[in-house]
Amino acid sequence: MPMQSDLKPENEISTTAQQGISPKGILRYRKALIVFAHLACFFGALLLAFLFAFDMQLLRKWAIYQFPILLCVAIPIKLIVFAWFKQYQGWWRYVGLGDLLQIAKASLVSTIILIGLWYCYGIYGKNVVPESALRQINDTMKQLQSDAKNALSREEERQYRVKYENLRGLRNIIEVSRLRDFSRKMEQLPVNSRDRELLAQRTIELRQAQRHIEGVLMLDLFTTVVFLSALRMLIRLYHEEFFSESHGTARRFLIVGAGNAGEALLREMLRRRDANYDVVGFIDDDPAKQGMSIHGITVLGTVEQLPKVCQKSAIDEIAIAIPSATRKQLRHVVQVCQGTALHFSTVPSLTDIASGKFSVSQMRHVDIDDLLGREVVQLDMAQLEKFLKDKVILVTGAGGSIGSEMCRQVCAFGPKLLLLVEQAENPLFFIERELRKNFPDVPMKAVICDITETARVNQVYKDHHPQVVIHAAAHKHVPLMEGNPGEAIKNNVVGTRNMADAADAFGTDDFVMISTDKAVNPTSIMGSSKRIAEMYIQDLNNTSKTHFMTVRFGNVLGSNGSVIPIFNKQIADGGPVTVTHPEMTRYFMTIPEASQLVLQAATMGSGGEIFLLDMGEPVKIVDLARELITLSGFRPGEDIEIEFSGLRPGEKLFEELSIEGEDMIATGHPKIAIWKTIPKERQTLRSGIEKVIDIAHTQDRSEIVATIKELIPEFIGQD
Repeated sequence: MPMQSDLKPENEISTTAQQGISPKGILRYRKALIVFAHLACFFGALLLAFLFAFDMQLLRKWAIYQFPILLCVAIPIKLIVFAWFKQYQGWWRYVGLGDLLQIAKASLVSTIILIGLWYCYGIYGKNVVPESALRQINDTMKQLQSDAKNALSREEERQYRVKYENLRGLRNIIEVSRLRDFSRKMEQLPVNSRDRELLAQRTIELRQAQRHIEGVLMLDLFTTVVFLSALRMLIRLYHEEFFSESHGTARRFLIVGAGNAGEALLREMLRRRDANYDVVGFIDDDPAKQGMSIHGITVLGTVEQLPKVCQKSAIDEIAIAIPSATRKQLRHVVQVCQGTALHFSTVPSLTDIASGKFSVSQMRHVDIDDLLGREVVQLDMAQLEKFLKDKVILVTGAGGSIGSEMCRQVCAFGPKLLLLVEQAENPLFFIERELRKNFPDVPMKAVICDITETARVNQVYKDHHPQVVIHAAAHKHVPLMEGNPGEAIKNNVVGTRNMADAADAFGTDDFVMISTDKAVNPTSIMGSSKRIAEMYIQDLNNTSKTHFMTVRFGNVLGSNGSVIPIFNKQIADGGPVTVTHPEMTRYFMTIPEASQLVLQAATMGSGGEIFLLDMGEPVKIVDLARELITLSGFRPGEDIEIEFSGLRPGEKLFEELSIEGEDMIATGHPKIAIWKTIPKERQTLRSGIEKVIDIAHTQDRSEIVATIKELIPEFIGQD
């Protein structure tokens, strides 16, 4: 099959080049065109100011001499002032209130300078125009009066009077500079003399001419602002209303939230017609806003009316323009729209907007983190810095979802050395590259290590003497561990014991084990193996100088193998989405939140504690599936089916993880509690653990389950 060339035919290239000549040619002279446009506006503004000052009458006494003279003075001043205010550099298609304010400032400064010059002219102007020139004008005017009287026809008389009026306007503007001289001369004349009366009339006429010019200058301030603002707005209007690159392919768009963020988003979308969006209307729950219009776009209804509005107006996408919206509010909008096949976007949070990190117009798609995530975790940064800064930190499972995030969080506090311990080389390779790029000043070392091998673990501790160990490595997939029970014991129990014993032997200060909600009244091999690991390090804490702590939490959003990536893959494949049971519920939190709370809990521990993290409200998995399908622009049950596959081995309908109750102790952090537990006697515990480990090598599930039940009576795993 012949390859298709990416090159265009010669005639097509020629056509494209010709199409590009005109805009590029214009842009080359853009600044000159802007200056010319300003000159035209200055001319028009001053002309309009004269018309306003003289009751919209085009009179020769100002049009022939006064207007041109004042224009010749105003133009250079305005050009310089407006250049100083950088008015010849902006892109008019993006004009905003800030640009209009700059125009007003430049016009005001120009007017102040012109009025100042006019005032100075009234005092010192007689030095500019010599008396001889003024006498010549007066003589010419007298001659024109005489010629008009002796004219032989009306047309000849009219011509003489026109010339007289022209010179009269010129004489007025010149003699304004002699007003003080006229006043002094008038005071010297007799009170009732004819000359004094004529001079008084002339003074009144000149003062009127002076006030007219002053009025013209003040009016010019406003007409200049109006002309230049209107010119810029016309350019913007052209790009926003009459020029669009969407060519009829725009998506019909609905904005939820008719507040400041919604207005700013609409304004930006109207300005950027190339964004391929056609804003149809607003949605807002405020009764006072129903039926109101913002920039010509109407508020069409409330959130509860969304499906009806979307169907009636053929909406393609919804933007939630409420930066302060809670997760519950966002979730409600998505749930109301289930079955509408829409796409959802949202604006950045108030914190990001206020910090300048993002603007309102920088929308992004709503994802499941927005609906299930919680408020930002408040951390004691001073405590965390004291716990981590300038210390050797070892993280096991560094390539996993939780382990890699723990590494990111630790790097932010400047450790002396970060040890990335991981058995799988590919995840370790990628997390090391990422951390070295993002934290080039943090010393780190990637360590390939199987934590079930005692000798290798001891060697790592001996070589680096870690001061803080964060133990995140574990087998965690419940059904897989049900089919491979010995491996769950090997990795989760033996691996934890090796890491804890080495920490005790080599003088580690703090050891933090990350556990799971499945260790509470466990129903699975995985959950029971984590409970055994908890019991071991809690017992070891009693005789060790190392502070051993455990932190429990539930599912994290987006972790490797969690339900959300699985659902997303099923949706991308066209369905169906498989849910084990319609009543199954789980707790969820984001990976960064879980990691931050783990570190915060570790700073609180003195050793032996089992910390529980507040996971919020449990979420039905089937509701989660519906919301993911809706967020993907499909209709649950129509475009993408949901199927129930039944509980898998080791699973239970709901997890037990609460930080409230008689067996809970509150801490100084509202999202962290301590679980009170009665420890087992050491000999009984350790002999029971040895028995479980010995049985694990057989991979005999029934024997492993029976042995675990001896150690953990609450374990209800199936035989």
